[in-house]
Amino acid sequence: MGRLAVVAASMVFSALALVPNFTTNIPDWWTTILPKPIPLGLDLRGGIHLVLQVQTDKAVENQIDTTMDQLRRSAREKEIATRDWKREGSDTLSFTVVGENKGAEMQKLISDTFGNLVPVPGGEGGILRYKMSQAEVDQTKQSAVEIALETIRNRVDEFGVAEPTIQRTGKDGILIQLPGIQDPARAKALIGKTAQLEFHLLAQDPNAPGVKRLTGTEVDPVTHSSHEIPYNVEQTILMTGAAISDARHRPGQMGEGPYVAITLTPQGGNTFERITGDNVGRRLAIVLDGKVQSAPVIKDRIGGGRAVITGSFTLDEARDLAIVLRAGALPAPVVIEEERTVGPSLGRDSIAAGTRSFLIGAALVVSFMVIYYKVAGLVADVALAIHILMMLAIMAGFRGVLTMPGIAGIVLTLGMALDANVLINERIREELRKGQTAHAALEAGYSKAMPAILDSNITTFLSGLILFQFGSGPVKGFALTLCIGILTTIFTAVFCTRAMHEVVVGNRANPTISI
Repeated sequence: MGRLAVVAASMVFSALALVPNFTTNIPDWWTTILPKPIPLGLDLRGGIHLVLQVQTDKAVENQIDTTMDQLRRSAREKEIATRDWKREGSDTLSFTVVGENKGAEMQKLISDTFGNLVPVPGGEGGILRYKMSQAEVDQTKQSAVEIALETIRNRVDEFGVAEPTIQRTGKDGILIQLPGIQDPARAKALIGKTAQLEFHLLAQDPNAPGVKRLTGTEVDPVTHSSHEIPYNVEQTILMTGAAISDARHRPGQMGEGPYVAITLTPQGGNTFERITGDNVGRRLAIVLDGKVQSAPVIKDRIGGGRAVITGSFTLDEARDLAIVLRAGALPAPVVIEEERTVGPSLGRDSIAAGTRSFLIGAALVVSFMVIYYKVAGLVADVALAIHILMMLAIMAGFRGVLTMPGIAGIVLTLGMALDANVLINERIREELRKGQTAHAALEAGYSKAMPAILDSNITTFLSGLILFQFGSGPVKGFALTLCIGILTTIFTAVFCTRAMHEVVVGNRANPTISI
């Protein structure tokens, strides 16, 4: 009776765990104790599937540009005159040292301070070339993908997608699955925006050195039509988005459009106050991903660590800009390598097809077991129902996402569960043919079938673990249900059926087994 009590308790707990999947009319405390409903995957619920490639070479370019700027400032502090700074390729910089005997001093400065640079031989006429070490290049690329993964995850969390899948794939790829998304274009824009925010001064002389030409959008207040206008900005970056600690969208007032209110870090607030105080009367360009969002006139020193970004935003655009500013900029641009959109109707069709295949497969194997093994087959069928119940309950407990390949995994484990019972029943038949009693036949049947059951299920379980570890998307969904199904198969096919057989046989003196 001890075995039967364990089986009954398992059935009751599994059934309670699955209640939220069938009704929403449950008390709030329920999901704090028992699992939430099993989330549906992209193929069953509908949504968007993206594979992004991080442009890691651009991350290397950004790193060498930053290093070049730091090196130029260090040389200026050491009173080493230089000129003609430029980047060659993605990982090499070159410059010319001015003045005799300054080349050796500059080389010493680099070797002492910038260990990630290695000299490139062949410089002439005072030109020095340095290249990022291969270790530094590899580390920069690796870091770019990791930071991009975390940044995109933060953006998606802010966007409010339930049960997203965001994981690395390949060397520089990121797999994103967003179930239930109704506006794929907006989601792609939010995820793929680099969000490099920079503050520049507008140039007073457009022909002066160090001036670059950017564009922005201006909206006519009467017709509300928009058109691009040019801006000449100084190349010097006064401040970047790294100085932002928070960003919130605001709807705007008095006929003004939505805007983004930003809160700066303490250091960023001090820098912004110095910038505005030193440049009263000039225009400050706020540049996002190379496009001028706004260029207001600095009317006075701005303290308090707060500022606003205005532009021709809709409310959704302002909200999304605030999200990407809070989540941080991507370290390098990303491009969409693969894109699939699954509609809700297709998801419903998939659920219907999966349910139909499950019911047909279950009906066939259940009928076969009852016809071929009689009462023993009925016992196996009851254990099969417990197997399905426990399998789904465990998935709910671990927040496993149910996908179409996952349904295929469930159907597969149905056959594996019955296969174990077939081995046991055949062993029991052999013992009965030898003249063994019912109790002895049961004991021998289970003990002799156990090695074969464990061998086949353990090897399949290990294969499932490998698929789960190294697979992605549909493969992961299949592997998850396969591994859970194998665990419940061993419990139900061996433990549960043994408990039910003991109840059927009982403690009678000469019991028989219908098999």
